[in-house]
Amino acid sequence: MAIHPFDQITDDELRIIVKLVKDSYPNDKPLFAQVDRLDPPKKAMIQYLDAEKQGVAPPVIPRRGYAYFYIGEAFHKVLVNMTFKHIICDETLPDGVIGPMVVDDVALFEELSVNHPICKAEIEKLCLPDNIHVVCDPWIYGTDDPNEKRLLIQCYMYLANKNHSESNHYSLPLKFSPVFNGITKEFVRIDYLPSGADEFVVNETTKWDEFPLVEYHPDLTGITKVREVKPLIISQPEGVSFTVDKHKIEWQDWTFYVVPNAREGAVIYDIHFKGRSVIYRLSMSEMTVPYGDPRGPFHRKQAFDLGDCGFGVNGNVLGLGCECLGVIKYLDNRRVTATGEVEVIPNTVCLHEQDAGILYKHVNYRTGHKVVARRREFVVQIIATVANYEYAVQYIFDQVGEIKISVRATGILSTMPIDRDVDVNYGTLVGPRVMAAYHQHLLSFRIDPAIDGHNNTVVYDDVLRMEENTKLNPYNVGFYTERHYVEKSGFIEQSPFTNRAYKIINENVINPTSKKPVGYKVVMPARQMIMASPESFNTKRAKFATEQIWVTKYEDDRLYAAGEFTNQSHDDTGLAQWADGTENVRNTDNIVWCTLGFTHVPKPEDFPVMPVEMHEIGITPFGFFEKNPALDLPQASNATNKSVLFEENEKSKLSTTQSSCCKKPSL
Repeated sequence: MAIHPFDQITDDELRIIVKLVKDSYPNDKPLFAQVDRLDPPKKAMIQYLDAEKQGVAPPVIPRRGYAYFYIGEAFHKVLVNMTFKHIICDETLPDGVIGPMVVDDVALFEELSVNHPICKAEIEKLCLPDNIHVVCDPWIYGTDDPNEKRLLIQCYMYLANKNHSESNHYSLPLKFSPVFNGITKEFVRIDYLPSGADEFVVNETTKWDEFPLVEYHPDLTGITKVREVKPLIISQPEGVSFTVDKHKIEWQDWTFYVVPNAREGAVIYDIHFKGRSVIYRLSMSEMTVPYGDPRGPFHRKQAFDLGDCGFGVNGNVLGLGCECLGVIKYLDNRRVTATGEVEVIPNTVCLHEQDAGILYKHVNYRTGHKVVARRREFVVQIIATVANYEYAVQYIFDQVGEIKISVRATGILSTMPIDRDVDVNYGTLVGPRVMAAYHQHLLSFRIDPAIDGHNNTVVYDDVLRMEENTKLNPYNVGFYTERHYVEKSGFIEQSPFTNRAYKIINENVINPTSKKPVGYKVVMPARQMIMASPESFNTKRAKFATEQIWVTKYEDDRLYAAGEFTNQSHDDTGLAQWADGTENVRNTDNIVWCTLGFTHVPKPEDFPVMPVEMHEIGITPFGFFEKNPALDLPQASNATNKSVLFEENEKSKLSTTQSSCCKKPSL
């Protein structure tokens, strides 16, 4: 079967790229950081999709891929024509441009941090008992020196129970941090970490003063009695309501493509509902996690989880009955090892249906008759573990034309050592002599809208009071909406007290009912954006995190909010350049970037493992349809839903009521 232009990169295509690179450097050993396919050019892809819909032969679009790799300390990017098996270009990036972390090297740095002679000498000072050992979290080295050109790795060190692999080392942070060259693996220095209220309280490593681990694993918590939770089984005895053809999904009048990839985790393309175009491309573009601990070297704790690491290559292997319930379809992801071997990461994307309560309901109080339809949702989920944190990203489709982006953060807090009886106002004590600093999670989602076509306009509507004591408002109760059009690339300020609503409309298509342009509304509660100073590297590197909504003109390969290369970057090369107010974005092909931000002030209940914190973006029809598009749903009925009555007498047999929810009461 022919490969569709949207299809995920194949094993053979990955091998083609690797071979072309190795053949170009026969006397060297390329160190691969990331390999994947590139998006097809949008203009050609629109022609391809139109031809598909018309049932005619589509144009040929050569498949393109890229590779990031190192030759020595020189960082390269190549573009490859995978269809015709040749390198399009090979660019050596300038000094200081650094690629994503080489995943295979994480284990190597963990070993170096405990076995390097200088590190071993530091560990020996602790005089550890036989049941305790030192473990390491290799961290992205956030920028603090504009002259630093090397790829550096900072290692945060902890203690753990040697007798159990799942011991929670984050509860026993140590006070020294080795730094290594990420390419040569050479030792650079040790940073001694502050443990007082400011960075001037730094203690040399001394004998460990034993205090307890705070464990989360069931084997280690000491909890002897586990709560009884009886089975709650999601069953679909007649099968699912969706179909999957390679990467193309059809469900409840939706059609779209779900494509796993290395950097973004999964991308959703060509989204249609009831035969009408809604979005061309939807994805998470970037995420930065800056920490608010002002003491050096903790100021360097700023990760870009997509650009620095890759969300897809860190995707979890999902398991039945755990992260997703019901009848599940899984999609695999792929990555290339440092030496160029292809590895499959199974089950990183799950597809399933779920019930989400009622979709609509009304009771005619005169007759007692009700109509009620239940809301079914289709979920595309990927969960990635990036060091200590897990992020579950869900793209949720419903039956009324809404797309919801849901982000759930969980995992374990990244912790710092703190001296006895010291408290600070930029972190929370979560255990004996362990502090979790305040930090932020700032995620950028990229929406390439196609609301009944590719020429769209972004507007924002404010709800305002009418002028008082006028002919139009004699009783002083009136209010109205005022519309503003985004004409130039840039951002829209938040305004929660005018109920500001962001909308993407098509000025060329008028809704017959409302007599206004068709559109979709982007629902985002106002949130705090990045707290670091505008003059800090944290903010200069993540301009996208300063505002909630951005609009830019579409250009091929403008995909990543903070730019293509974020690892130890000095400046944002994405929205900081594209959203400069110079490009016309009204009634044209544009991109909407949404920053989903949450400021995390840790609480003791977040440790030793954090209950999920959830945040959402809604992309919902607003004047797109003439009326409720879900009126064609069947009415809810217990004949299909099979609910049963609770019986207080345990010996009584549970009874099943098979009557319809919509049955008219007897007179």
